[in-house]
Amino acid sequence: MTGRTLAHYHVTEKLGAGGMGEVYRARDTRLHRDVAIKVLAPAFAQDPERLARFEREAQLLAQLNHQNIAAIYGFEQDRQECLSYLVLEYVPGENLKSPLPLEEALPIARKIIDAMEEAHEKGIIHRDLKPGNIRITPDGKVKVLDFGLAKALADDPPHADPARSPTMSLAATRAGTILGTAAYMSPEQARGRPLDRRTDIWSFGCVLYEMLTGRQAFGHDDVTDTIAAVVRAEPDFAALPPATPPHLRALLERCLRKDPLRRLRDIGEARLLFDEPPPAPVEPVPVEAPPPPAPPPPQRRRALPWAAASLFAIAAAASTWLWLRAPQPAQRPVLRLTMPLHARIDPRGAYPALSPDGAYLAFVAGSPRQIYIRQLDQPDAKPIPGTEDGYQPFFSPDGRWLGFHQTAKLKKVPVTGGATIALCDTDTGSPGSSWGADGTIVFAAAQTTGLSRVSAAGGKPEVLTKLDKGERSHRWPQVLPGGRAVVFTVSTEGQTSSDDARIAVLSLETGARRVLVEGGTHARYVPTSGQENRAGHLVYWRAGSLFAVPFDLKTLQVTGHAAPILEGVNGVSGFGHADFGFSNTGALAYAPGAPSAGLGRTLAWVDRQGKVEPIPAPPRAYSSPRLSPDGQRAAFDMATGGSGASSDIWVYEFARGTLTRLTFQGSNINPIWTPDGKRITFGLTHQGKSSLASVAADGSGSVATLASVEQPSAPNSWSPDGKILLFGAAGPARDIRILPGTGTGERKPQRFIESQFGLYNARFSPDGRWIAYISIESGQAQVYVQPAPGPDGKAQGGGKWQISTDGGTGPRWSANGRELFYLGSALGGKLMVAPIEPGPTFRAGVPKPLFELRLGARQGFDLHPDGKRFLVVLAPGQEETSAQPGQLNFVLEWFDEIRRRVDAGR
Repeated sequence: MTGRTLAHYHVTEKLGAGGMGEVYRARDTRLHRDVAIKVLAPAFAQDPERLARFEREAQLLAQLNHQNIAAIYGFEQDRQECLSYLVLEYVPGENLKSPLPLEEALPIARKIIDAMEEAHEKGIIHRDLKPGNIRITPDGKVKVLDFGLAKALADDPPHADPARSPTMSLAATRAGTILGTAAYMSPEQARGRPLDRRTDIWSFGCVLYEMLTGRQAFGHDDVTDTIAAVVRAEPDFAALPPATPPHLRALLERCLRKDPLRRLRDIGEARLLFDEPPPAPVEPVPVEAPPPPAPPPPQRRRALPWAAASLFAIAAAASTWLWLRAPQPAQRPVLRLTMPLHARIDPRGAYPALSPDGAYLAFVAGSPRQIYIRQLDQPDAKPIPGTEDGYQPFFSPDGRWLGFHQTAKLKKVPVTGGATIALCDTDTGSPGSSWGADGTIVFAAAQTTGLSRVSAAGGKPEVLTKLDKGERSHRWPQVLPGGRAVVFTVSTEGQTSSDDARIAVLSLETGARRVLVEGGTHARYVPTSGQENRAGHLVYWRAGSLFAVPFDLKTLQVTGHAAPILEGVNGVSGFGHADFGFSNTGALAYAPGAPSAGLGRTLAWVDRQGKVEPIPAPPRAYSSPRLSPDGQRAAFDMATGGSGASSDIWVYEFARGTLTRLTFQGSNINPIWTPDGKRITFGLTHQGKSSLASVAADGSGSVATLASVEQPSAPNSWSPDGKILLFGAAGPARDIRILPGTGTGERKPQRFIESQFGLYNARFSPDGRWIAYISIESGQAQVYVQPAPGPDGKAQGGGKWQISTDGGTGPRWSANGRELFYLGSALGGKLMVAPIEPGPTFRAGVPKPLFELRLGARQGFDLHPDGKRFLVVLAPGQEETSAQPGQLNFVLEWFDEIRRRVDAGR
């Protein structure tokens, strides 16, 4: 940046960097003066909504005109360079240093008060007052910097999570920066409560204390300890210099009261205390002496308020002393923080996992997805080599190993880095694992099986549970403390969503199992007592919220009623997965979400340049969109209740803007059009039986069965002549099957491609000569092409070609067969296109990216027949398709909150 020119500002040197962005010194070539250029961080500059809000706030801040406030000159945007920046008054000098002699500290504090009073009178609060935002010029002037910018750049309203403030969130990965802000944060800001000018008064008290003592009032080496001290500790007033005047001590005490109602209400009161300290106590008058003459009325009117104030201060001090002396309940404050990941969370789930001792956090993010790990006393999370396309991380009991799933393998890797070790084979998408203290790992071998157990050193798995009649799967196991039992989720045939699943417990000693909770998934035992061998709580996910119920480890029974403890936790209802993890130290990490998020999905057209054009269709739980051959209609499956396992087939007509429901019983998924556009084929599961079915696209007639199948299946593509249907299992499949013949009568499926790896998403080319499909044979989902099946069900020739080079899914052929499109992952990433050369043999060119695509549903896009635009399903509130960085929320002292909320719900 140094040496460049932005508009008419020539950048001369870099001054520093912080949570909001980088700051440079520049020369205004028009007005011939030095200015400061603050280039906003990409997280702000690339967010149009936040940027517009910031511009409005900056206009308000520009109204401040005070000798002790650094001025804002302008807000500029360089669209060509994709830069947004502030033009500020350049203030030479140094940031406020400590400690200072009393005679130097008091004039500086007085000027800070003047600056704050000017801003507060105009309704502006600073929200981030600290020594780093106070500059002393070479000639002794005091300037307060960045007034109000914390609010202007905030991601949320003032009452939101304090960790989302720019200085907390963006600076969280820079050692030392976050502590500098946290140490001056008011208790109400640390708790995420509404803020007013009294938060600045607290911060001023912290600054004044540091000026006089040379140390922070609440500073610690760890951000958690710092915020905890802000909330519940008291500053050491004995550290003040002995010469500190009593009225200055009283001012500090009133600025640093935890309760805002007992704190100074206006910074002008501090100015009065600076200007007019209370009078010295009057010496007692001897009894023999005559009474002193009455003071003149003006003096009495002046003294009475101070006398009343003194009496009030004495009474307040006495009551405070008595309150401090009285026994206090051992209740620690619940603290909430936000950690920006600077990497997009994989839409299939972040799978946050905290090590038992709370030292490490593991999660899934990036595109393509990968497992990241962060040592929480270090600033950055790092990807773990060898975990590409890995998911579901979980820690060993000693916290030294991280287990995870990758394609069709269960693996482990040291948390400090090293080679990944394969433990055993699983199925792709295996739902859940837990590492027991006895050195074994209990896991769900597949989405449609029971639980298995394998040694943490690797070996042959042992079957633990088998499905009973009416059960569809056992998943999300957790080995309970002591290793005597396992809790897990039971999904059943016909359930409409994971909200209808059951939570069960299995005794590893007797093999007996029983249901603990009806209606919930992803249960985890939480040692809220602080001791592993005592009663705690079962926490589970339902309808986008976490619930807790008391649970006795000895009897393996719930002992009370469930109560909601946390709303807005991300999860995948059809998969039964919830995005939360916790440590035995009482910390919770979770990905924020919303209940029934699928209900608010919207539709849009996206052209080849990535421009989004909303479609005026009502928000619904759209999934698996498929455009009709003429591009005038689209078929979807829509989950019952949002993102549940039961769904129906609907058709949207673009010209009329109408939605028509075509199915009314069972679970109906993955609609595809017949080549003539008259019928829609889909997978149907009803009363425990699965089939391939079809229905007239105009809603006339009844559902016809094409073939009975062994498990829920998803149609993929009809051949151009309508004589062969490609399909596969709705879950992980190891073969691609075909259904030959025409008409609506039943016929017999055949296997076309078999593999020991996952195969899915097969699509005929427009000329019927090739099929594109997904295989995980390389260890990562990739797009392949091979000859299509002929009338005899066998491939028409040999050969196989890999199209994608860095992961791919969701292949789509252009109508002329000259291009093959695919996605970087099932729920988004780069939309790629590979040119296909015409000729007797198959030839593909090098894939090229078109744009970033973020979807609101798995495989939530389709290519229009004109090849110029894409139909896209967007998540609720999503206004653009570019990928956004993700975040995880933290709750500290979470065990206390569980106990309080469950007790309150009794």
